[in-house]
Amino acid sequence: MFSRGGLAYVYFIYGSSYCLNATTEREGEPGAVLIRALEPIRGLRRMMRNREKDNVHQLTNGPGKLSQALLIDLAFNGEDLVNSKHLYILNQQQSPRIGTSARIGVSKGQEQKWRYFVEENPFVSKRENVRSLDDGE
Repeated sequence: MFSRGGLAYVYFIYGSSYCLNATTEREGEPGAVLIRALEPIRGLRRMMRNREKDNVHQLTNGPGKLSQALLIDLAFNGEDLVNSKHLYILNQQQSPRIGTSARIGVSKGQEQKWRYFVEENPFVSKRENVRSLDDGE
């Protein structure tokens, strides 16, 4: 988490799941964003095998599910999310509507809207108390 921005920060949680984060700050400064879900574009059959699911909307709609579908483990820690050939973030051509909500699974700080997601995307991990950034923020 103290690495330069744009790298994968992967950790093992609850003895069962890997979580993928993207580092966001300068070298030496802690900061990362948990990738809670993604919209699969390619490799659906492989992800379905990895997750033993056939519902595409259930493949990557949570941090553990996402890592299981993509076979992400500690070997991806430090991977460059801009230049890697194995794990990378695509540059979206359109500007989506971004919504906010309180974080999920964290009881403290519920008044803070620190969770961001693409509104109305069927691959969002959970939809509770959502609000559009256009609603006065």
